[in-house]
Amino acid sequence: MTRTPKKSRGLGRGLSALMSDVSADETTPATPKRPDLVVPIEQVQPNPDQPRRTFAEDALNDLAASISEKGVIQPLIVRRAAGKTDVYEIVAGERRWRAAQMAQLHEIPVLVRDYDDTEVLEIAIIENIQRADLNPVDEAAGYKQLMERFGHTQDKLSQALGKSRSHIANLMRLLTLPKEIQNYLVAGQITAGHARALVGHDQAVQLAREVIQRKLSVRETEKLAKKGPAIKRRSVRGAPVPKDADTVQIENELSASLRMKVTIDHPAGAEGGKMVIGYKSLDQLDDLLRALSGG
Repeated sequence: MTRTPKKSRGLGRGLSALMSDVSADETTPATPKRPDLVVPIEQVQPNPDQPRRTFAEDALNDLAASISEKGVIQPLIVRRAAGKTDVYEIVAGERRWRAAQMAQLHEIPVLVRDYDDTEVLEIAIIENIQRADLNPVDEAAGYKQLMERFGHTQDKLSQALGKSRSHIANLMRLLTLPKEIQNYLVAGQITAGHARALVGHDQAVQLAREVIQRKLSVRETEKLAKKGPAIKRRSVRGAPVPKDADTVQIENELSASLRMKVTIDHPAGAEGGKMVIGYKSLDQLDDLLRALSGG
């Protein structure tokens, strides 16, 4: 079976290069960037594919008040809108654009970049991850998107985003929890520490409800989780086989890194085991062979 290797976008301009363009928040005491242009605010439009759909009203009001007093300190990142003259589409900074409208500004500073659609989405996800009010589940989902859609590794994200690799790995483990527990986490009923203690537990939902009802601390939650059995799944013959949380985490990390389904069978007490990588197409198989050969 011989196929011509396809070219991959890989890291495009490079994650660090994209990161250098993502503007700091207005409240961050960073050195303001010098804008390329100052344009009428009505000539700037939001990105229709922006993953962030909600903006906290109180935070917008605070930012609008700051902009009324000091102006827009950090310029927005924009690109020229397709097929339109002197119209710009926001790549990063929609929050500032909304607040500037509330402050009744007529012009805003912008940095004009020539990004393609893929890079625009990548930057939008990066900007979303940097929100101060982001909950752990949304942050983890952002990391997962960057890894699965753009091929970034946890190490690359750690270096570019200034986050430790363990921070990223621990947050991504939260995505393996049942949706009900993720909802508790988003709502602030439990913390990321509580949720991590429940990862891989076959009675995680029941334990989470007990944690909320009894208002347990993280340490108490860890003790409670140890009393229950390890997570179970069905083997090929139908018998329950224990699989611990560390194995589940490794499976998730490898699946995210390779963008293919990875399962690990490691019998308790054994030195060796079996790892299965599932591919959906011959193109994916080509990618896997290049990765294994160091290409």
